Amino acid sequence: MSPLSRGLINRLQQLLLTTAPKTTTSSSLLQHTFFARRFTSEALIDDGSEIENRRIIEAKPGVMGPSSRRTGIIALKLGMTADWDKWGKRVPTTILWADDNIVTQIKTIEKEGFFALQIGCGQKKEKHLRKPEVGHFRAQNVPMKRKLREFPVTEDALLPVGTSIGVRHFVPGQYVDISGITTGKGFQGGMKRHGFKGMPASHGASLSHRSIGSTGQRDAPGKVFKGKKMPGRMGGVQRTVKNVWVYKIDPARNLLWVRGQVPGTEGNFVFIKDAVYKKPDYSLLPFPTYFAADDEDTTELGPIIADLGEQDPFMMAD
Repeated sequence: MSPLSRGLINRLQQLLLTTAPKTTTSSSLLQHTFFARRFTSEALIDDGSEIENRRIIEAKPGVMGPSSRRTGIIALKLGMTADWDKWGKRVPTTILWADDNIVTQIKTIEKEGFFALQIGCGQKKEKHLRKPEVGHFRAQNVPMKRKLREFPVTEDALLPVGTSIGVRHFVPGQYVDISGITTGKGFQGGMKRHGFKGMPASHGASLSHRSIGSTGQRDAPGKVFKGKKMPGRMGGVQRTVKNVWVYKIDPARNLLWVRGQVPGTEGNFVFIKDAVYKKPDYSLLPFPTYFAADDEDTTELGPIIADLGEQDPFMMAD
């Protein structure tokens, strides 16, 4: 049998399986329902008639509850700086740039089995993207983005595709968790990679001062166990720094100043979301994100600094 005839037979079999007969029994109806749900996004009600199951998502402010989970944003690490607070104290911070974050895809429990939002950051030319990426952006009818990240959310925190998310998504004074790729150190020894003490530096050690020492046992078990701390590649892995404090935001330039460690080098993408352990006051957070008023001009807004209180927290009480 020629390949052409085999292809035609397979195609006819698929058409017969996906086409519902005029008079169906319960088993054939279930079989048709399976293929209909597999190849289409329509739901089947009890009487056998098909209706479209489309979730309506609106961009409007809501009320955040204790179990609600907002989306995060993608930012670019620009570098470190120092600011001065109102008491003249030096505050070391890291500057993050949230470059044009928008919602590029919605994932719901009906189709994917969970609720999540895909966020895109930056801009990129079509010729610098792969064809599947270009097709994804065209199918969602959104601009070409440089970086994508998926954030799990709750059902009440869903946003329509194309919604813009700025730095006012966060409130100065809250804590956030920041994820990113750490700085790569290359192949390093045990002293730098794991903090080993090393061998004696004076007597009794000949050309083995930075050696890690023995790694195994005697005849039993006669091997080196997996996971033993040894020299190897250091850095270049994804890590999350928890409880980073948001010191200041600049809505006009989409800049974010945070106090705490931020993984990665300058120019790397980091992913920011609400802290898990030091949870912020959800009554103060914009939910599901901040929606600017129609007459609001963000270019005229100045930086918003966290409220440090009336007394210097670093001054001891008299």
